[in-house]
Amino acid sequence: MKADIHPNYHEITVVMTDGSEYKTRTTWGKAGDTMRLDIDCLSHPAWKGGVTKITEKGQLSKFEKKFGSFLSAGVQTAGRQEEKEDKK
Repeated sequence: MKADIHPNYHEITVVMTDGSEYKTRTTWGKAGDTMRLDIDCLSHPAWKGGVTKITEKGQLSKFEKKFGSFLSAGVQTAGRQEEKEDKK
């Protein structure tokens, strides 16, 4: 194996958007550096109910206009089948 081709692997401090900190090992920056995150699991919609955000922005209604009530029809049909089974 060639010498001196691997990056330096060292410990840094990561600061989340809420101010909490943790230490991790990485090749980013220099030993002892601090990485301040602009987006993390505490602030990104993908972790904070991304489906709700999409519905609020009207993306679901745009999809239903384009493809009919494809999603809604499937949910309603499934519910009706369960009702029929319960009545038997």
